[in-house]
Amino acid sequence: MPLSKYRYIVIEGPIGAGKTTLARRLASRLEAELLLEQPEENPFLPRFYQDMARYALPTQLFFLFQRANQLRDLAQLPLFRQATVSDFLFDKDPLFARLTLSGDELGLYQRMFDTLKPQAPKPDLVVYLQARIETLIERVKRRGIGYERPIQPEYLATLAEAYGRFFHHYQEAPLLIVNSDKLNFAEGERDLDLLAERIAEMRGGRAYFNLG
Repeated sequence: MPLSKYRYIVIEGPIGAGKTTLARRLASRLEAELLLEQPEENPFLPRFYQDMARYALPTQLFFLFQRANQLRDLAQLPLFRQATVSDFLFDKDPLFARLTLSGDELGLYQRMFDTLKPQAPKPDLVVYLQARIETLIERVKRRGIGYERPIQPEYLATLAEAYGRFFHHYQEAPLLIVNSDKLNFAEGERDLDLLAERIAEMRGGRAYFNLG
Protein backbone atom coordinates (compact mmCIF):
# COMPACT_ATOMS: atom_id res chain seq x y z
CA MET A 1 0.00 0.00 0.00
CA PRO A 2 1.67 3.29 -1.09
CA LEU A 3 0.64 5.19 2.05
CA SER A 4 2.28 2.62 4.31
CA LYS A 5 5.58 4.52 4.11
CA TYR A 6 4.05 7.15 6.39
CA ARG A 7 4.14 6.00 10.00
CA TYR A 8 3.07 9.28 11.61
CA ILE A 9 0.69 11.61 9.73
CA VAL A 10 -0.59 14.87 11.20
CA ILE A 11 -3.71 16.68 9.93
CA GLU A 12 -3.81 20.39 10.77
CA GLY A 13 -5.84 23.51 10.07
CA PRO A 14 -7.88 26.21 11.78
CA ILE A 15 -11.12 25.61 13.65
CA GLY A 16 -13.71 24.32 11.17
CA ALA A 17 -11.23 23.16 8.52
CA GLY A 18 -12.20 19.50 9.02
CA LYS A 19 -8.97 18.13 10.48
CA THR A 20 -10.57 15.75 13.00
CA THR A 21 -12.98 14.33 10.43
CA LEU A 22 -10.16 13.70 7.98
CA ALA A 23 -7.92 12.24 10.69
CA ARG A 24 -10.64 9.73 11.60
CA ARG A 25 -11.29 8.72 7.98
CA LEU A 26 -7.62 8.42 7.09
CA ALA A 27 -6.80 6.42 10.22
CA SER A 28 -9.64 4.03 9.41
CA ARG A 29 -8.40 3.58 5.85
CA LEU A 30 -4.82 2.95 6.97
CA GLU A 31 -5.88 0.81 9.95
CA ALA A 32 -3.78 3.23 11.99
CA GLU A 33 -3.91 4.42 15.56
CA LEU A 34 -5.86 7.65 16.01
CA LEU A 35 -4.46 10.42 18.20
CA LEU A 36 -6.90 13.29 18.70
CA GLU A 37 -6.98 16.56 20.57
CA GLN A 38 -9.35 16.39 23.51
CA PRO A 39 -10.76 19.92 23.85
CA GLU A 40 -13.72 18.70 25.88
CA GLU A 41 -11.30 17.84 28.70
CA ASN A 42 -10.02 21.42 28.97
CA PRO A 43 -12.07 23.04 31.76
CA PHE A 44 -10.96 26.53 30.74
CA LEU A 45 -11.98 26.39 27.08
CA PRO A 46 -15.68 27.40 27.43
CA ARG A 47 -14.65 30.33 29.61
CA PHE A 48 -11.90 31.28 27.15
CA TYR A 49 -14.40 31.83 24.35
CA GLN A 50 -16.40 34.04 26.71
CA ASP A 51 -13.43 36.06 28.02
CA MET A 52 -10.23 35.45 26.03
CA ALA A 53 -8.03 37.93 27.87
CA ARG A 54 -8.76 36.41 31.26
CA TYR A 55 -8.58 32.72 30.43
CA ALA A 56 -6.01 32.59 27.62
CA LEU A 57 -3.06 31.49 29.78
CA PRO A 58 -4.70 28.59 31.68
CA THR A 59 -6.41 27.42 28.49
CA GLN A 60 -3.13 27.42 26.58
CA LEU A 61 -1.11 25.74 29.32
CA PHE A 62 -3.70 22.99 29.74
CA PHE A 63 -3.52 22.20 26.01
CA LEU A 64 0.27 22.38 26.03
CA PHE A 65 0.66 19.78 28.77
CA GLN A 66 -2.16 17.64 27.40
CA ARG A 67 -0.54 17.46 23.95
CA ALA A 68 2.92 16.89 25.40
CA ASN A 69 1.65 13.94 27.44
CA GLN A 70 -0.08 12.40 24.43
CA LEU A 71 3.02 12.69 22.27
CA ARG A 72 5.38 11.45 24.97
CA ASP A 73 3.49 8.16 24.93
CA LEU A 74 3.69 8.05 21.14
CA ALA A 75 7.45 8.70 21.10
CA GLN A 76 8.06 5.74 23.39
CA LEU A 77 6.51 3.23 20.99
CA PRO A 78 8.80 0.88 19.01
CA LEU A 79 10.14 2.03 15.64
CA PHE A 80 7.95 -0.39 13.67
CA ARG A 81 4.78 0.48 15.53
CA GLN A 82 1.36 0.65 13.95
CA ALA A 83 0.95 3.84 11.91
CA THR A 84 -0.56 6.84 13.71
CA VAL A 85 -2.77 9.65 12.41
CA SER A 86 -3.21 12.74 14.58
CA ASP A 87 -5.27 15.92 14.33
CA PHE A 88 -2.73 18.22 15.98
CA LEU A 89 0.85 19.33 15.39
CA PHE A 90 2.83 20.15 18.52
CA ASP A 91 5.00 22.72 16.72
CA LYS A 92 1.86 24.74 15.99
CA ASP A 93 0.96 25.18 19.66
CA PRO A 94 2.60 28.64 20.04
CA LEU A 95 0.45 29.96 17.20
CA PHE A 96 -2.54 30.26 19.55
CA ALA A 97 -0.42 31.61 22.38
CA ARG A 98 0.91 34.47 20.27
CA LEU A 99 -2.64 35.49 19.34
CA THR A 100 -3.91 35.65 22.90
CA LEU A 101 -0.92 36.15 25.24
CA SER A 102 1.60 38.93 25.70
CA GLY A 103 4.32 40.11 28.04
CA ASP A 104 5.19 37.90 31.00
CA GLU A 105 2.40 35.41 30.24
CA LEU A 106 3.72 34.79 26.73
CA GLY A 107 7.26 34.51 28.09
CA LEU A 108 6.15 31.91 30.66
CA TYR A 109 4.32 29.92 28.01
CA GLN A 110 7.29 30.03 25.62
CA ARG A 111 9.71 28.72 28.27
CA MET A 112 7.41 25.79 28.98
CA PHE A 113 6.95 25.05 25.28
CA ASP A 114 10.71 25.12 24.66
CA THR A 115 11.20 22.63 27.51
CA LEU A 116 8.60 20.20 26.20
CA LYS A 117 9.19 20.43 22.44
CA PRO A 118 12.24 18.07 22.23
CA GLN A 119 10.03 15.23 23.51
CA ALA A 120 7.62 15.50 20.56
CA PRO A 121 8.26 13.08 17.65
CA LYS A 122 8.62 14.49 14.14
CA PRO A 123 5.78 13.67 11.68
CA ASP A 124 6.48 11.85 8.43
CA LEU A 125 3.83 14.03 6.77
CA VAL A 126 1.74 17.06 7.70
CA VAL A 127 -1.53 17.74 5.83
CA TYR A 128 -2.58 21.37 6.22
CA LEU A 129 -6.26 22.04 5.46
CA GLN A 130 -7.03 25.54 4.21
CA ALA A 131 -10.53 27.00 3.82
CA ARG A 132 -12.16 30.35 3.21
CA ILE A 133 -13.37 32.17 6.31
CA GLU A 134 -16.97 31.75 5.12
CA THR A 135 -16.45 27.99 4.99
CA LEU A 136 -14.96 27.89 8.49
CA ILE A 137 -17.85 29.91 9.94
CA GLU A 138 -20.46 27.70 8.27
CA ARG A 139 -18.83 24.49 9.46
CA VAL A 140 -18.47 25.72 13.05
CA LYS A 141 -22.15 26.67 13.11
CA ARG A 142 -23.21 23.38 11.53
CA ARG A 143 -21.49 21.17 14.08
CA GLY A 144 -23.16 23.11 16.92
CA ILE A 145 -20.67 22.56 19.74
CA GLY A 146 -21.93 24.58 22.68
CA TYR A 147 -18.68 26.15 23.85
CA GLU A 148 -17.87 27.26 20.27
CA ARG A 149 -20.99 29.42 19.88
CA PRO A 150 -19.31 32.61 21.19
CA ILE A 151 -16.52 32.36 18.57
CA GLN A 152 -16.53 35.52 16.48
CA PRO A 153 -15.84 35.59 12.72
CA GLU A 154 -13.02 38.06 13.38
CA TYR A 155 -11.26 35.53 15.61
CA LEU A 156 -11.60 32.80 12.98
CA ALA A 157 -10.22 35.13 10.31
CA THR A 158 -7.24 36.07 12.48
CA LEU A 159 -6.63 32.41 13.28
CA ALA A 160 -6.77 31.36 9.63
CA GLU A 161 -4.26 34.09 8.73
CA ALA A 162 -1.93 32.92 11.51
CA TYR A 163 -2.11 29.35 10.21
CA GLY A 164 -1.26 30.57 6.73
CA ARG A 165 1.82 32.43 7.98
CA PHE A 166 2.93 29.49 10.09
CA PHE A 167 2.78 26.94 7.29
CA HIS A 168 4.27 29.34 4.76
CA HIS A 169 7.52 29.01 6.73
CA TYR A 170 7.10 25.43 8.01
CA GLN A 171 9.96 23.11 6.98
CA GLU A 172 10.15 20.55 9.80
CA ALA A 173 8.40 17.77 7.83
CA PRO A 174 6.97 17.10 4.36
CA LEU A 175 3.86 19.26 3.91
CA LEU A 176 0.77 18.82 1.75
CA ILE A 177 -1.34 21.99 1.55
CA VAL A 178 -4.99 21.16 0.80
CA ASN A 179 -7.76 23.55 -0.18
CA SER A 180 -10.67 21.93 1.65
CA ASP A 181 -13.46 24.29 0.53
CA LYS A 182 -14.82 21.82 -2.05
CA LEU A 183 -13.81 18.61 -0.29
CA ASN A 184 -16.14 16.54 1.86
CA PHE A 185 -14.28 13.94 3.88
CA ALA A 186 -17.24 13.21 6.13
CA GLU A 187 -19.30 11.45 3.45
CA GLY A 188 -18.39 9.15 0.59
CA GLU A 189 -15.03 7.91 -0.62
CA ARG A 190 -14.26 10.00 -3.72
CA ASP A 191 -12.59 12.94 -2.01
CA LEU A 192 -10.67 10.67 0.35
CA ASP A 193 -9.50 8.58 -2.62
CA LEU A 194 -8.24 11.70 -4.41
CA LEU A 195 -6.38 12.90 -1.34
CA ALA A 196 -4.84 9.49 -0.71
CA GLU A 197 -3.61 9.39 -4.30
CA ARG A 198 -2.07 12.84 -3.95
CA ILE A 199 -0.30 11.83 -0.74
CA ALA A 200 1.05 8.67 -2.37
CA GLU A 201 2.39 10.76 -5.28
CA MET A 202 4.35 13.17 -3.08
CA ARG A 203 8.05 13.27 -3.84
CA GLY A 204 9.22 16.61 -2.46
CA GLY A 205 9.04 18.46 0.80
CA ARG A 206 5.98 20.54 -0.15
CA ALA A 207 3.00 19.87 -2.41
CA TYR A 208 -0.50 21.21 -3.06
CA PHE A 209 -3.94 19.68 -3.61
CA ASN A 210 -6.85 21.72 -4.96
CA LEU A 211 -9.95 20.50 -6.80
CA GLY A 212 -10.25 23.92 -8.44
